[in-house]
Amino acid sequence: AHSTDGPEEQWEGLEDHLSAVGMRAEGLARKFGAAEYGRASGFLHDLGKAKPEWQRYLRGQQTTKVPHAGEGARNAVERYSRLHRPSRTAIGRLLAFVIAGHHCGLANGIIAGAGLTSLTERLDDAVQMDSLLDLPALEDDPAPLRGAAKAPFAWAFFVRMLFSVLIDADRLETERFERNSKGWPDLRVPPPLDPLKSILDAQLASRFKNRPVLNDVAVLRAEVLADCRSAACLDPGLFTLTVPTGGGKTLSSLAFALDHAAHHLGRFDRIIYVIPFTSIIDQTADVFREALGDADAILEHHSAFDDEKLDRHLAKEDNYGRERLRLASQNWDRPVVITTAVQFFESLFANSPKRCRKLHNIARSVIVLDEAQTLPLKLLRPCIAALKELARGYGCSVVFCTATQPVLTKDAFRKASPASPPPPEMIDLAQVREIVHPHRNLYARLQRVRAEAAGVLSDEALIGAIAGTRKGLIILNNRRHARELFDAMRIAGLGGARHLTTAMTAAHRQHALAEIRADLEPRTERPVRLVSTSLIEAGVDVSFAAVWRAMAGLDQIVQAAGRCNRNGELGHLGGQLTIFQPEEKVGRNTPPELEQNATATRRVLATVDDPLSTGAIEAFFGELLWCRDDDGHWKALDDVKVGENGRRGIMQAIMDDAPRLNFAFADIAAAFKIIQETMVPVIIPASINVIAGADDKILDRITHVESLGGVMRTLQRHIVQVPRRARDALIKNGSAVPIAPETYAEQFVRLNNPDLYTAEAGLNWDDPTYRDILMM
Repeated sequence: AHSTDGPEEQWEGLEDHLSAVGMRAEGLARKFGAAEYGRASGFLHDLGKAKPEWQRYLRGQQTTKVPHAGEGARNAVERYSRLHRPSRTAIGRLLAFVIAGHHCGLANGIIAGAGLTSLTERLDDAVQMDSLLDLPALEDDPAPLRGAAKAPFAWAFFVRMLFSVLIDADRLETERFERNSKGWPDLRVPPPLDPLKSILDAQLASRFKNRPVLNDVAVLRAEVLADCRSAACLDPGLFTLTVPTGGGKTLSSLAFALDHAAHHLGRFDRIIYVIPFTSIIDQTADVFREALGDADAILEHHSAFDDEKLDRHLAKEDNYGRERLRLASQNWDRPVVITTAVQFFESLFANSPKRCRKLHNIARSVIVLDEAQTLPLKLLRPCIAALKELARGYGCSVVFCTATQPVLTKDAFRKASPASPPPPEMIDLAQVREIVHPHRNLYARLQRVRAEAAGVLSDEALIGAIAGTRKGLIILNNRRHARELFDAMRIAGLGGARHLTTAMTAAHRQHALAEIRADLEPRTERPVRLVSTSLIEAGVDVSFAAVWRAMAGLDQIVQAAGRCNRNGELGHLGGQLTIFQPEEKVGRNTPPELEQNATATRRVLATVDDPLSTGAIEAFFGELLWCRDDDGHWKALDDVKVGENGRRGIMQAIMDDAPRLNFAFADIAAAFKIIQETMVPVIIPASINVIAGADDKILDRITHVESLGGVMRTLQRHIVQVPRRARDALIKNGSAVPIAPETYAEQFVRLNNPDLYTAEAGLNWDDPTYRDILMM
């Protein structure tokens, strides 16, 4: 099965590899009641390597690559179809998807898609071969499919979970063989989950002991924490944690998850914390590390996790720890995983081996969805279906954690449209349990902000308004508008003018936020008048006396209010939130994806007295979520095109393909994109801005290392994402240049015009030929 640099007698025999992978997969799949199915997939996955031509290829006697995944898939179909029972025939085809795709990915059933040939074509091209090992009978359905005969989503989801088991088992056994042949140590030794609860208990006890006198906000946070710990004894399933911004959701939800796992000892293996944006993941991870005191127990997995951040949590010479974290990111083998919604949900609907490898380790997890209201509207149905399936068939508990809980229950659907039934995957959400006791009356007690609508405000009016406070924040929907307003504030000589935008690199934003927080400290006299895009809203721990928020979705407006009088330092209703409509100017249009939400907000504001009330929030989500299309269907909640024939909706595509088990895995993976890939990176070098930029050593590594994984992770902190057309213009005018284009084309593009990036506002790509006249 595998060769080494040594003599052939040291190579791994094929039967040995098939047996090892089968037994490993059996153990991994046992977590969700599919042990024999894991063993069958492992025993068959590399059957095609027994072909003489593949053996010649392994020995270098043949240069043409030989496919080998189809033979095991064909054997699975033929072996389990002999039983002449419909369910066994189905199982054979599901196994075939898993085995045939274990190298190149899950394919469509009958039509080629996303660059992959179909499963049917792979089976037709495969050679008929007998299994080398005795296969399990598979007489019983796997646990997730028992009673799911009429649940197409459950069948498709099971394929992905079993695919994940096979991928991880195969990679782990291949890694083990290579490690043993070279005498390397085993670095895959994750710390256990159980001790983390006692560590958190001690940390929380210490916090309250050191703060015996609590203000109103601190008392409320203590009550939320108490309710979370009390609810942890409830049976696993679906939960909501609805707490106003600033109510201590982050630590309280972690306490619930750890207590829940401890109470149901042996039922949970890890905690997965899902965060909507990379801009706040650092903050949450740091809070968890401080609370748990064990950096090795926590895995961050997202695009911005890089070597520099590893250096903050590991000694620089600790190559052992660095490599362990790298390996853990492949399959999420850590007790606490912090990831983004993009990474989590796109992986659940992916088809590539790399992205799917970790899925089986989501089983038996407590999943906390932070800012659950940010789940993408156009993909809401498949997202909810996946979460429900994880709870139903894979032993997970799911916590929808937010200050503005979306209305996702059967009753809410009926309220919105009594004549039209809700999508089936939404119905059981009526069984979701709220963790915080309703008698707490959190929203009334945590009223720290007065909110009012001010109509249209010009830039001059905004500057005049923010000049009246020393600690003020203006949040705009449009990056260009934010930069122009910031420039106008500086021209007006307004003290403390600051800017925060995604036009800055992640390293730059982190540095700017640290300075802003320092200036916001009560003991400082320095003014802070910040203009920001919406990135400031999602959990960024800052507190201003007054906030102005451009018209947007009411959920975003509530989040903006959470940046005002956040800790109650100004007393009850001491903060001021002003909702306004920006004046219309060229280039300042509200992004299309936000306009629908803003329209729903305008309708709600016309009917309520308090924009921040729970009634207003319920009305907003009623307007936004349960609007139907012209045919009276709920298609807005699953509004993507699947495949070349343009089927509308992922759930519909699964339903269409279920009768013959021809699931379009490749097409669905291509369609399920939370963020459309229309932006491309520009690297900011340190020579342009030392805070934001990548130093020459990092850039030199692009052309001098064999594996670019570590380099790319490091570069994430020093890039700005821009529209492709904008980067093309930068390159055309010489303001940006590709690095090693003969090798990487335009994968790595560095900024070449230093005047386009400033310490105050980041990258300005509107005019790629701009040069600072003072520097000429």
